[in-house]
Amino acid sequence: MPGSAKKHDILTYPASRRATFDVGRIGGRKHHIAGFLELDVTSAREKIRSEIKSGRAVSFNTWLIKVIGDTVAANSSIHALNHRRNSQVAFHDVDISFPLEREVAGRKVPLAALVRGVNTKSLEEIHAEIRESLEKSIASAKDFVLARRKGGGAMVLFFRLPGFLRRLVWKLLLRNPFSVKRNMGTVMVTNIGMAGHFPGWILPKSLHNLCFGIGSIVKKPWVVDGKVEVRDILHMTILFDHDAVDGVPAARFTDALVKRIEGGTGL
Repeated sequence: MPGSAKKHDILTYPASRRATFDVGRIGGRKHHIAGFLELDVTSAREKIRSEIKSGRAVSFNTWLIKVIGDTVAANSSIHALNHRRNSQVAFHDVDISFPLEREVAGRKVPLAALVRGVNTKSLEEIHAEIRESLEKSIASAKDFVLARRKGGGAMVLFFRLPGFLRRLVWKLLLRNPFSVKRNMGTVMVTNIGMAGHFPGWILPKSLHNLCFGIGSIVKKPWVVDGKVEVRDILHMTILFDHDAVDGVPAARFTDALVKRIEGGTGL
């Protein structure tokens, strides 16, 4: 019959997406300051390609997570979490959370993975953990956290709670630095820009005090030793919670991180 053609689809999303709602609500209230960086990763990418050819189990993302973890560990106050009585907890080990796209109930969704003690592990160990998370069987939304811990059933119940109750639980969790580290790590790295190929930065929202938004790598003219060359330039955003870290230590940390990334540290 005329006019009976289907004009829209009703799409469903997994319960894990409710975490995105909560992050947006709560993360938007954090006093983040943002740094927007352009990094020359030409040398690092060349070294990684060479090491892959030689049989080493590495990738650019794995190496980037490792460099971030090592630099944070060398500047532990940068991921410190505020505690009671005007104190902070500066953890020695760096636990990094990041999203991995997986298929749940026939739809691709970003699920949270967590690598603990990044600063204590080799590139190969981190790479193996990420591969394990990518290959892990995802049967339902209860597996929304790709970490080596139990509690999937409890998480299903959690995401069935009304939004205001979920956010209350989040707020209680975020008051305890040790609970934060145990459940979500101390650093967030989101690499949404790696899925595309466009110049520019992403500005994520995060519950973490320290968050890295990894954008695309694009070819750009760059000055190298006084000459203009075409180089591989990575766009990166860093979010610091100004309630936990001041501008000067944030700038020192950023300078150290840039030098390590552009120098291909660890390769």
